[in-house]
Amino acid sequence: MKQEMEFESVRKYLEKTPTADEPTKIESLPERFFDPLIMQGVRPVLIEPGRVVCSFRVPPRLLNTANTLHGGAIASLVDLVGSAAIFTAGAPFTGVSVEISVSYLDGAGVDEEIEIEARNLRVGKAVAVVSVELRKKDTGKIIAQGRHTKYLALTSKL
Repeated sequence: MKQEMEFESVRKYLEKTPTADEPTKIESLPERFFDPLIMQGVRPVLIEPGRVVCSFRVPPRLLNTANTLHGGAIASLVDLVGSAAIFTAGAPFTGVSVEISVSYLDGAGVDEEIEIEARNLRVGKAVAVVSVELRKKDTGKIIAQGRHTKYLALTSKL
């Protein structure tokens, strides 16, 4: 009986029963809205071969329940800003994710200015590896460190 109660709690957590107008809001979202949702407000500060640095003020839409930048948003920033660094190596496309890891070291609150720095560790013919660090702009304190491996699809010779 106790295990059934725990399963019920998990089910309720995952289902998050919507309010009366939420289903309509969710269904009306445009296709592929996720990247713009995360990237709106990201400002490139430096773009050079193998490196991209951006500035970003944490918006309320990306907060978690602790009122800090959501871990999923951080992982998306690692993905998207890291992909931009791959372009600086002359890659015609950024490929698809093979592996992504993020170490979360500190939080960033609403309106806090952060710096996102992506560095190419390797961009080969088939695989790219990027390191991405998010820091508090005023103190330099590290918020998160990410590493992203991407498969760069080979072009056909036909």
